[in-house]
Amino acid sequence: MIFSFRVACLSLLGLLSAASSAPALAQQSVKPAAPALTARPASCPALLRQSFKRLQDDVPQDLCQYAGKVVLVVNTASYCGFTSQYEGLEGLYAKYADKGLVVLGFPSNDFGKQEPGSSKEIADFCFNTYGVKFPMFAKSVVSGATPNPLYVDLIKATGKAPAWNFHKYLIGRDGKVIESFPSKVKPTDKELVGAVEKALAG
Repeated sequence: MIFSFRVACLSLLGLLSAASSAPALAQQSVKPAAPALTARPASCPALLRQSFKRLQDDVPQDLCQYAGKVVLVVNTASYCGFTSQYEGLEGLYAKYADKGLVVLGFPSNDFGKQEPGSSKEIADFCFNTYGVKFPMFAKSVVSGATPNPLYVDLIKATGKAPAWNFHKYLIGRDGKVIESFPSKVKPTDKELVGAVEKALAG
């Protein structure tokens, strides 16, 4: 009789213990899964399989997000005789963005030390002075012995390194470099505009 009572008590305690632990187990089971890493699409061209920090906040940006677009890459500077080209670049971007053009700006202090400012100073200058809305990236090296990885590929593809600020590289929708344009070629020049329109139509 005493043995049966002890067994009944132990069984009851076991049931109570299981019931009390059930909420904790339930809470564990509904924990959200860790976000999966986003893989780059197989359709992303090799040239764009790179990441750079955004100028405004240093958030890494995968260039694969521009796959399938016509891309105009420009090394920029805030205190250069060509700095007013920001206006033409923004105009070009505004006119053709809905057709598939994106302009990517890469500030650099390589030439004449004409981009000495911080990321915030550069971003404020670009927006407040020229209303720049096209994507801009953190200041980097674009020439010499250690250009950033994108410029390594652009220079290799064209055989032409930037000789000064506002050198331009035009990349087709397939991720292949179409042409490069020296600093003196303005964003409004027929030569450049024609190449952009041809690439967009292709």
